[in-house]
Amino acid sequence: MTQEDRSTRTLAVDIGGSGIKVMVLDEEGQPQTERSRLETPQPPKPEPILEAIASLAAGQGEFDRVSVGFPGVVRRGITKTAVNLDPSWIDFDLATTLKDRLGKPVRVANDADIQGLGSIAGNGVELVVTLGTGFGSSLFVDGILVPNLELGHHPFRKGETYEQQLGRLALDTVGTKRWNRRLEKAIVSLQNLFSLDYLYLGGGNTKKIVFELPSQVKIVPNVTGLLGGIALWRD
Repeated sequence: MTQEDRSTRTLAVDIGGSGIKVMVLDEEGQPQTERSRLETPQPPKPEPILEAIASLAAGQGEFDRVSVGFPGVVRRGITKTAVNLDPSWIDFDLATTLKDRLGKPVRVANDADIQGLGSIAGNGVELVVTLGTGFGSSLFVDGILVPNLELGHHPFRKGETYEQQLGRLALDTVGTKRWNRRLEKAIVSLQNLFSLDYLYLGGGNTKKIVFELPSQVKIVPNVTGLLGGIALWRD
């Protein structure tokens, strides 16, 4: 099949603290392959993670460009923070390095921003929170992203941040029951703070939620962390 015979295909990559996921999307953002996953290498330094991405990419068939969701602040393809990975990611040029590795153009954004782009309706004030190794967040006003929110590292309660109270370490430490009580408080806090129209919860720990969510709060599937990658190429 030649390039003229098919639409542009995007390899979507989601780098997480516990897993690295990839999938190929068409121009409309529809999956063209099955999602594949590898455990995040330990320690989570750039080279072994790049190697894992290359290995996963090799099993996905043809693609023309790459979108990457990264768990930290990203500016012009350079990763500026990496709280749940390794300090060697700070000021690492991920876009250029991965472009050289895969031989395709690469765009990189915060992982919660990409999950948000795959989840939001585009109306009013919408917040996306990812409950995984850390506490990711992205805020949109009428579909426009508010950049570099990094809400997880803001104060929440008892002198701790949202991530310290609701990240995976907290869940493992205090147990599901107390973690759910904290999450209920966080939802109320965030709704009041931003006057939210919608709150979307993503990430692997959403399966631990046991209480009934308010009507304007909904759980979005993990795959949106890949599906939103197509939006990085909508100029």
